[in-house]
Amino acid sequence: MPLAIYQVDAFTDKPFTGNPAGVCVLKEARDDRWMQNVACEMNLSETAFLRERADGFNLRWFTPTVEVDLCGHATLASSHILWQEAYLKPEEKANFHTLSGLLTARKESGWIELDFPMEPVEKVSSPPGLIEALGVTASYVGKSRLDYLVEIESETDLRKLSPDLKLLESVPSRGVIVTCRSESSGFDFVSRFFAPRVGIDEDPVTGSAHCALGPYWRTRLKKNEFLAYQASQRGGVVRVHVGDKRVLLSGQAVTVLRAELDD
Repeated sequence: MPLAIYQVDAFTDKPFTGNPAGVCVLKEARDDRWMQNVACEMNLSETAFLRERADGFNLRWFTPTVEVDLCGHATLASSHILWQEAYLKPEEKANFHTLSGLLTARKESGWIELDFPMEPVEKVSSPPGLIEALGVTASYVGKSRLDYLVEIESETDLRKLSPDLKLLESVPSRGVIVTCRSESSGFDFVSRFFAPRVGIDEDPVTGSAHCALGPYWRTRLKKNEFLAYQASQRGGVVRVHVGDKRVLLSGQAVTVLRAELDD
């Protein structure tokens, strides 16, 4: 029987911007190879697979090449589909059981708020190839559980960044976050995210990166709430609230495609 699959633009309220994610709600368990093949076929930065259980949904995320431990935009997209397709009532909270533990989402004034684990950043020495690959002068290099974080001084330089992706692929982490204070009105900080090591040259909007960016900029700017912009070609907006051990990420989402998998 055909299986519905959706493409949702996350962290945006306009089609063809933000970060596209695939969302597939499974009727029965499927093996890892099948999910990886579907993600490769979708060829998006992540495709999410959900399966309902008594206390919520199992949720897994696959890039075109690997499974990942944490993904913000595909969780936002998944939440959007669960409410849009009436798996959940508008007032119900979404509970997701994932490789990063229990994640939740709720609707709030036209936005979707995700409750994610904090990913603290610690200052480290730059690994071989990182700064050379980026071609920047770094004012700070740190690392979270998942990614390296590099702060630079200029938003102009951040927007012009064109890294050596082959060299960046040699850096031992899921990805590399490059960030700076915003020079644009209304935003606190801006960022870009590169992850060629997991098959994503540049991710348009990376929710999970803001689990590190939030606590990092809390230390730098001495506040807990931010409006952030990810300055990829597509671009996207993330509201960030930093708690004691958790980070609340809020965004909007738009469905752009509904299809059926002939399986």
